[in-house]
Amino acid sequence: MSRQAPSNNTVDPSLARMTEDAVKQKAVGSHEKRELVGDDEYKHATASITNKNALLENPLQGISLERLESMGRAFAREKGLGEYEDEFAKGAQVAQDPLAFESLTILNDEDRNVLRREVTHKWDHPWQLYFLTICCSMAAAVQGMDESVTNGANLFWPQQFGIDTAVRDNDQWILGFINGAPYLCCGLLSCWLTSPLNNWLGRRGTIFWTAAISAATCIWMACVNSKWHLFAARFILGFGIGPKSATVPVYAAETAPPIIRGALVMQWQVWTAFGIMVGTATSLMFFKVGDPSSANITGLNWRLMLGSAALPAFFVMAQVFFCPESPRWLIGRGRYVEAYNSLCRLRHTKLQAARDLFMINALLEEEASLVTGKAAIVELFSVPRNRRAAVASGTVMFMQQFCGINVIAYYSATIFREAGFDDITALGATLGFGALNFVMAGPAVWTIDTFGRRNLLLSTFPLMSIFLLMAGMAFFIPEGPGRTAVVALGVYLHCMAYSPGEGPVPFTYSAEAFPLYVRDVGMSYATAVTWIFNFVVAFTFPRLLSAFTPQGAFGWYAAWNAMGTVLVFFLVPETKGLTLEELDSVFSIPTARHTAYNVAGIGYNFRKYILRQRLPPREPLYAWEGAKA
Repeated sequence: MSRQAPSNNTVDPSLARMTEDAVKQKAVGSHEKRELVGDDEYKHATASITNKNALLENPLQGISLERLESMGRAFAREKGLGEYEDEFAKGAQVAQDPLAFESLTILNDEDRNVLRREVTHKWDHPWQLYFLTICCSMAAAVQGMDESVTNGANLFWPQQFGIDTAVRDNDQWILGFINGAPYLCCGLLSCWLTSPLNNWLGRRGTIFWTAAISAATCIWMACVNSKWHLFAARFILGFGIGPKSATVPVYAAETAPPIIRGALVMQWQVWTAFGIMVGTATSLMFFKVGDPSSANITGLNWRLMLGSAALPAFFVMAQVFFCPESPRWLIGRGRYVEAYNSLCRLRHTKLQAARDLFMINALLEEEASLVTGKAAIVELFSVPRNRRAAVASGTVMFMQQFCGINVIAYYSATIFREAGFDDITALGATLGFGALNFVMAGPAVWTIDTFGRRNLLLSTFPLMSIFLLMAGMAFFIPEGPGRTAVVALGVYLHCMAYSPGEGPVPFTYSAEAFPLYVRDVGMSYATAVTWIFNFVVAFTFPRLLSAFTPQGAFGWYAAWNAMGTVLVFFLVPETKGLTLEELDSVFSIPTARHTAYNVAGIGYNFRKYILRQRLPPREPLYAWEGAKA
């Protein structure tokens, strides 16, 4: 999302005055709530930051319905949409509180029925919204295939290019360096290009060109003639992975109706898992392809594996420009008529499109008013509230890699071969891992909003630690069916614990933890963290497997999962179901205060629920908790 103010957008002076007055009243009304929490830093930080973000939550609060109607009509005339003046008059009133439409006298029965159905039938939307969702899902599948096709190829290309990890320790580093090349590029370069690429090309253009890079480099990898040639191709692949991983979830969020936004954004994780499964199936498909005697081709099977990931990328390229562009991006460039037409394709009625366009524009005006002239990356780490969000997001992104899941995604065929499987059976077992990853990611669409981000992580990290330790210790069993069964069971159980927890949480958490005005750079930072540590995992594991043995390698990542439980407990507050104002309250409280409160809660919960003692309710940590009690 761009932080650039619309070039031809002037904030309505009356809107600015009225929203400012409303926020002042809100700040006075919440004085007692802030006193409940105490802490000088919270008082000072929240007084300024929360008030700013309260406007971002709803910049139309406190404005009379009559004023909203006149603002909607003026907006339509000013932006070249005068023929829809009545729709914008209605839409402006509805935008202030989308669930209070029943009491609006400006609406007729047909309008109310449309808005009522939006709530009662939340999955009833135009087919073009679902066409866009399919496009985003295909882009996620490209991502998954880019990550997983190397799994089967690793069984063949190292020998062809003279890499012998069993004999030379240095070759283990080379293997990891080549496999991790795309993620090195993502962490150091390509993730940081997300914002400028989106500014220049738009969401669709960025997705198109990153898919084109993915397709071209997959074909390039299929044609390489040396290990360093393969490294170069895989490094450039990173330019197709990094910006796409940050853009697609944002594109889905900006086009989806609010009531199903979380579910559509979550499709990124579900269909990345699907791509991982398809990549493994492709490796199995080409496993026994021999080199043709009539052509001078060596290693046709692994070349087809690496090249196969180009196919879904071509589908994305062919599809994406038939989807509507992000209305938010179009408004940011003053293209209001196009933005309205885009929303009309994504909503059932012109009233719904007018409501959403008016609200997006109001949010962008407030967002532009928060620009201080400082670089966004400076504000990300200099403002305590933002810095704590960055620490929490960085923690879950780091642990997404060091929980060990991508060790299995990239090297599971090698791991299963170490456990006693032959090559083809190892790939078959890997397909089972990919299928479980996909199937178990589906329920995360509901569990992430039911159990909460923090609770999911605190309950699944210990399980992942136990199951990885189980898989590692199974290598002490003498070689045979018993060992292979226990190793496979441990890997599968680890995957089942990962998919509803550390799988979907990091991207969802990062997308909501940052305030709107630094969200672009916050997401760039978060995705850079996950990809740079993805590189570290891919780079180090071949050597780790040799030096630590499988038992030590699995034990290493089991220990990190145990550490992940501790890190989440101390550094990651809950964000489920909170408004922007409530999130500001959460991240404006110092980490030490969070820690002390949560540590005290261990003893409190033990006494209350285990010893069954009658205890008074704990004093709430957040002001808004006291208000809701």
